[in-house]
Amino acid sequence: MKVRQKFLLLVLFLLSIVPAVAQSVPSLRVNGQRIMQHLQALAEFGKNPQGGVSRVAYTDADRQGREYATRLMRDAGLDVVIDPAGNIVGSRAGSDSSLKPLLIGSHIDSVPEGGNYDGDVGSLSAIEVAQVLTESGTKLRHPLQVIIFQNEEGGTIGSHIIGAGFDDKLLNIRSQSGKTIREGIQFIGGDLSRLAQAQRPAGSIAGYFELHIEQGGNLEQEKIDIGVVEGIVGILHSDLTIEGFANHAGTTPMNQRHDALLSAARFIEKVNLVVTSIPGRQVGTVGWIRVQPGAYNVIPGKTVLGLELRDLDEKKIEDMFTRIRGVTADWRSEQHSLQLHRSCAESSGVDRQKFSKTHCRHGKTARTQHQGYAQRRRT
Repeated sequence: MKVRQKFLLLVLFLLSIVPAVAQSVPSLRVNGQRIMQHLQALAEFGKNPQGGVSRVAYTDADRQGREYATRLMRDAGLDVVIDPAGNIVGSRAGSDSSLKPLLIGSHIDSVPEGGNYDGDVGSLSAIEVAQVLTESGTKLRHPLQVIIFQNEEGGTIGSHIIGAGFDDKLLNIRSQSGKTIREGIQFIGGDLSRLAQAQRPAGSIAGYFELHIEQGGNLEQEKIDIGVVEGIVGILHSDLTIEGFANHAGTTPMNQRHDALLSAARFIEKVNLVVTSIPGRQVGTVGWIRVQPGAYNVIPGKTVLGLELRDLDEKKIEDMFTRIRGVTADWRSEQHSLQLHRSCAESSGVDRQKFSKTHCRHGKTARTQHQGYAQRRRT
């Protein structure tokens, strides 16, 4: 992300809070060099040989990065606490305590082999805003909170608990670190005994602003510095298990094989064909796959893969899912039987009652059996 883009967006934010300022103030400018220094320093925690980071939530690198960010927040004059869910919250009082707080921030955990800007730019730039306000002696009418959400990449856990609460199913999910969400919250300093207090009542926040890099190439291709979010997409997750028959790869003829990985490859191709056949900006991804038993000389007997569909329109997501599920008809001639069932739907921009945000990716699973094997479904 270009430094100029960050400057422009931060200036936009500073301008946006001018009406909330309690007194007349001089023009406010962020320190771009300081932001870059902080980004480079944060990138050391979980640094990998590829030049990015693997700062997965609930790992030692994540905890070290959080400690660094906490120090920056305190240096910026913020009163820092870890909320019961493990989110880092830095507060700055306003001149009118009766007003609701303004929230700015993002996250600093990463995906495995992630980049140095996703989440980090929003988090460290929010701290920079607080730093500039402190250095200039500027006081807002509204309280200001800089927030760093925990485990955003592993299921938007911290923000989910703030907005929607939690249940045992959520807490028992095993994260990419190997720890459950329950264990992870304890690991980063949250308080499970007060977890319900982390949820904020509807209407208790005056507004939320997040600076974020573009995770695609549209703005760069169009030579546009700044983009404004038009909406928040709905997300559908579904796990698929395909069971074939594991057999010796050296002695089983090609026409007698029930190769689960081959069927998975055809399914992935089908996903791409369905998603690209519909006009619009929708996307579909098979982002992970596990193969068993996983040996050179054994025909794969089982594959498990994860499908994700995204769009602003719930109906389009449902339509894509229905079409993808229709691959059964396409494969009848090969005596393949494949059923796909939605296992998780997340939403911020579609009908929440029908398409509510959950963390059920580890729940309902469709199993596919090949010739002669009865289909069975685990829920």
